[in-house]
Amino acid sequence: MYRTNLTQFLDDTVTAYPERAAVIDGETVLSFRRLKGRALKLASLVAERLGEQKKHVAAVFVPKGADSVTADVAIAYSSNAFINLDIKHPEQRFRNIFENVRPDLLITRRDVADRILAVDGDIPVLYIEDSDAMPDPDTARIQELLERRDGCLDTDLLCVINTSGSTGTPKGVAGHHRAFIDLIESEVRRGELDDTHEILASIVPCVFDRHIFEVCLMMMRAATLLIVPEQFAAFPVRILELIVRHKATFLFWTPTLMVNIANMDLLSRIPLPSLRKIWFGGEVFPTAKFNYWRRYLPQVMFVNSYGPTEVLIHCAHYVVDRELRDDEPIPIGRALPNREILLIDEEGRQVKQGEEGEICVRGICLAAGYYNSPEKTAAAFVQNPLNSAYPEQLYRTGDIGMLNEWGELVFKGRRDTLIKHMGYRIELGEVEHVITGRLEAVRNCCALYNYAEKKITLFYESPEALDERDLRTRIGGILPLYMVPAAYVHMTEMPRNTNGKIDRLSLKQRLERSIQSV
Repeated sequence: MYRTNLTQFLDDTVTAYPERAAVIDGETVLSFRRLKGRALKLASLVAERLGEQKKHVAAVFVPKGADSVTADVAIAYSSNAFINLDIKHPEQRFRNIFENVRPDLLITRRDVADRILAVDGDIPVLYIEDSDAMPDPDTARIQELLERRDGCLDTDLLCVINTSGSTGTPKGVAGHHRAFIDLIESEVRRGELDDTHEILASIVPCVFDRHIFEVCLMMMRAATLLIVPEQFAAFPVRILELIVRHKATFLFWTPTLMVNIANMDLLSRIPLPSLRKIWFGGEVFPTAKFNYWRRYLPQVMFVNSYGPTEVLIHCAHYVVDRELRDDEPIPIGRALPNREILLIDEEGRQVKQGEEGEICVRGICLAAGYYNSPEKTAAAFVQNPLNSAYPEQLYRTGDIGMLNEWGELVFKGRRDTLIKHMGYRIELGEVEHVITGRLEAVRNCCALYNYAEKKITLFYESPEALDERDLRTRIGGILPLYMVPAAYVHMTEMPRNTNGKIDRLSLKQRLERSIQSV
């Protein structure tokens, strides 16, 4: 059968591995058989509430874990799309999301429902505990659900993923089944995924696209999701101990956490022999810190993945297969099958090898657009400027890249972090990469440009404030004078956004406030 819905793969997984753990969430362990049973009960209620028409969006408001995974799978079984909400977010963000997406149904738990119902008390609600207390649906009802599900197209939506733009206002990326199915099948064909039983240490919030990839990998490849408790985020030792205890094999993490672990030299004390695959992405991984991980985990396949949410997880990756100098950037690599990356200049022409251009993506990976936002969709998902013969959409990422001597794509920065300073063209990401990689005292950093005073400002993370004169001198020893920051702001901990990256928007707003107060 040609599969058009992720839950069709889950049906086969349940048949093959009914008692294998699908989700490990503290003391709660859901086998694949139990996950499917819970999901079908909830799916029958979802379908009853939303009616026969497909393509509704249901919001999920529960802590990440067994309940959130069950809800996501249930909504997919009901032939509708889910949007995950982070229960820790402020009320105003929920209001912004609801105003934009306008979900038709809310799935939650009674112990957390008050916060979201304060935003919209009129939305229809289903409580997971009520579904669990119900008897299993009869065979006829389940068959009706599955027949309806099997009538889906692979271009139907699986999910809506919130991502913040430069203004901080959420945009809902509309993700369809086809992109997720093709991504995992492409990775299997290339050998980056195989028949090994993977146990994923899942640390990203449920609102993040990478977590949805993990859920898809669970359904399609019988992987086990090991939920890392949220409170462990501040205690990397406990995360590594959890990996050891459950013999996790796979990490798909943001480099920030990996940098922190390297800074604390934890891998020298806590061996991780079960790990076989580590994928990372979402931000630049300072190569010196990456080399630390590679030195202690020689058995691991390391993969640098690239792709904004709009290309549904990633469109390119680089399997690290050679030694990299500490000052050498880790390549993005090459496009995955059924995807193409074009480097386009400001005149809409394709650049040559060694020249920089905007990374633009075409292929099966593109999201359907931004939910309920046709103007934003039209601005980002545009006609391929290299093709005037017929309509062909590509996504403009806003990232700058170039092809190196091996023909590998290298990330050079963002259009909005490229500045002109003292007559020089500077990529602020390069400043950050060098400082974080070469100065042990600086755990993380973020470079921003003060246009009013024409100064590069460095926000840096360290246990204690560093002597500014000494810091400037040390940076001047590894960067040209024109790239050395002129102002320094000490932070014991950098602000993070929902996916664990440094919150550049928050720091930019702080810088703007400091300028206005002068």
